[in-house]
Amino acid sequence: ECVELLELLGIPVVKAQGEAEALCAQLNREGYVDACITPDSDAFLFGAKCVIKGIKPNSREPFECYHMSDIEAGLGLKRKHLIAMSLLVGNDYDSGGVLGIGVEKALRIARVFSEDEILDRLQDIGKGLKPAVSGGIKSGDDGEESHSEMKKRSPHCSRCGHPGNKRNHFKSSCEHCSCDSGCIKKPFEFRCECSFCSKDRDLKEQKKTENWWIKVCDKIALWPEFPNRKIIELYLSDSFTEDGSSMSWGTPVTEMLVDFMVFKLHWDPSYVRKMLLPMMSTIYLRERAINNTGKPLLLFDQYEFDSVKCIKTRYGHQSFVIRWRKPISTSGFTRGEAEKSIDIWEEEVVEDEECVDPLDLLNEPQVEDDNGDCLLLTDECIGLVQSAFPDETQQFMQEKKLRESKKKNACEEEASPRSTTTMGVQRSIKDFYRSTKAASSQSKDGGESSRASSSSPAEKKRQATSSSSSSLSKSVRRRLLFG
Repeated sequence: ECVELLELLGIPVVKAQGEAEALCAQLNREGYVDACITPDSDAFLFGAKCVIKGIKPNSREPFECYHMSDIEAGLGLKRKHLIAMSLLVGNDYDSGGVLGIGVEKALRIARVFSEDEILDRLQDIGKGLKPAVSGGIKSGDDGEESHSEMKKRSPHCSRCGHPGNKRNHFKSSCEHCSCDSGCIKKPFEFRCECSFCSKDRDLKEQKKTENWWIKVCDKIALWPEFPNRKIIELYLSDSFTEDGSSMSWGTPVTEMLVDFMVFKLHWDPSYVRKMLLPMMSTIYLRERAINNTGKPLLLFDQYEFDSVKCIKTRYGHQSFVIRWRKPISTSGFTRGEAEKSIDIWEEEVVEDEECVDPLDLLNEPQVEDDNGDCLLLTDECIGLVQSAFPDETQQFMQEKKLRESKKKNACEEEASPRSTTTMGVQRSIKDFYRSTKAASSQSKDGGESSRASSSSPAEKKRQATSSSSSSLSKSVRRRLLFG
């Protein structure tokens, strides 16, 4: 069923003679495919150049991708180095590996030899031999000679740690301290850098490495039939013998694909066609970008490119929202159905969305009704649309730039009245409130005599109190007023 579905989608299917992963790696290595999609890192052992371990559409990094070139540059390991490490720590065909050797030890062993000799040296170690390591481990005789030479080294001062005698350093400081008042006391974890001490440290490190190498070789030699030649041949063999140049993408057989999905998954035919539109639109744009001449209509001989609606940003990735036009009279939608499915986007940039339903990953196209015509909206790669429809893309970008400039000018005009006031100068309160002091004073003078004649005893008492309080200071009056 999977093979039948892939063939209906136009995807080439190649049958492997052995491991399918080995075939995928070989196709990638020989340039027939861009990458291998697999969660197993053994694809690098088969010779893959690029491995995609996971695809997460709803994230800012949708692909977890690894390149062999990065492994070579960062770790210094090539294909045969990785095969040697898999033999030591375990792989799909021998999960045990060599007891007592983990990833760190295996990495150290693999770095000892070059790619051309690593597998042969492992075979020698498996036979009980201890091959010499280039640039480090020497024979036992050389080590004994160096050790005898180190016994003749000059004494060192116990105070400063430099070559010389402590008694002489009390009289005059050594040339390394350069101090008139005597030697300087050596700090914690002091290391003397004289030739004798440097040779002594190198000899100890060499002896340590030599002992480690002997133990590792002994562990490997105890393992029976190491390394397994069948596993090595399996990783290095090529299982693809057909002509790879015959591999090419085909055109999806839409009607048969609709029938297949209806029969297998019981999907509605209209739903299948709607979900096929994003795939078909991408294929259409690729063909037009290559040939620069596309078919006048798109899917089912009904939809054609209309325009670029806006720029959509989702999970940090930008894309064009494309309108595909179809006359409403020939579409499968009625006007009422189209109006129910309308998705209006007022903003040019749609912010990130969180997908809850896994079916949303299928990116179902939105529907618009434009004066009797049905418009379907799909998200497309900006570069692909620019290659397929350069004139339409340029027109959209110019209109977008014009709208942004108008919006910017409108914002500047709104902010311009506020900018006329000189910064740092306080405006008068009369600019915000009208003064009514003159009118109130006139009415106060006109009615003063009448109020004086008709004032009651309570009013006279209040006036007396206010007149007496006016003689008080401002702080006292505030304290009396607010308690």
